[in-house]
Amino acid sequence: MLILKNVYFFQIGIGIIANAFLLVFHIYTSAQVHRYSPRPTDMTTCNLAFVHIVMLFTSLDIISAEMFKLLDFPNGLKCKLLFYLSRVMRGLSISTTCLLSIVQVITISPSSFCLSRFKCKLKKHVAIAFFCIWSLNLSSNSNMIIHIVAHSNRTNLLTVSKYCSVSSMNSVLTTLCFILALSQNVFFVGIMLFSSMYMVIFLCRHQRKSEYLHSISTFPRISPAKRATRTVLVLVSFFVIMYCVDIIMSSFSILSLKYEPIVLDIQKIVVNAYATVSPLVLISSDKRIISALQYTIDTITILHCIISESLQKCWILS
Repeated sequence: MLILKNVYFFQIGIGIIANAFLLVFHIYTSAQVHRYSPRPTDMTTCNLAFVHIVMLFTSLDIISAEMFKLLDFPNGLKCKLLFYLSRVMRGLSISTTCLLSIVQVITISPSSFCLSRFKCKLKKHVAIAFFCIWSLNLSSNSNMIIHIVAHSNRTNLLTVSKYCSVSSMNSVLTTLCFILALSQNVFFVGIMLFSSMYMVIFLCRHQRKSEYLHSISTFPRISPAKRATRTVLVLVSFFVIMYCVDIIMSSFSILSLKYEPIVLDIQKIVVNAYATVSPLVLISSDKRIISALQYTIDTITILHCIISESLQKCWILS
């Protein structure tokens, strides 16, 4: 149990730092209009990093007993706020990843593709998509505000965290909410799978075309489009795997009508795995970030050498 807690908090720390770095970099890059031309995927990546930061911060296990008592309003309201934000951010993580895959498909698609007409005004369409997915997730999870309560002596509660429970709902309402939530998630995951299939086909075709060029080129290179497509494909694949594992664990908890502490801890690690891994994948695959980090390291090394040399001269003169 203690090992799982340590792994969880280590995961949270790495995820917040990586997402914050990714968010700050993209904000700075977007501000440098005269130096860089922001890519359509930059807006989506920036939104994804922000969503994951809030998602990790609002993860219920982060709220210790001392922090839970620190907020000066009723425990029920704290549970409603934190659980609602957590659910909204999880939904936004799914929909934003789906949007990222769609944007990448549009970016690499040829002029004959049916979605290529959106390419000329892709930034405008992405902004509209942001408004739609935020509105959808804020409204679709609003029922949790009503049914999330703090722990009490009532027996008809389903425990979902150390401090919060879900009150019993009407069977019809429960079924309706479940169908709506499942339909929304299946819709986004389905689009991700279809976009992934298209990107795999694109990579295979690109590989066949590049084989000839590589055979006559002394220094073969991977195109930026191919690199970005591989990155999005890795993110989508990893997300789908983690989502399926989460579904299996959630189903086990719902069928048993109880969230076992160890199962809850493992599920939290699984849920936050994508929020932690995705910024690391995006950072490692972005040449602009790698170049900026390399420049920073070189600058620090030069400054260290200058300072060391100056100190050495001072020591000799003294």
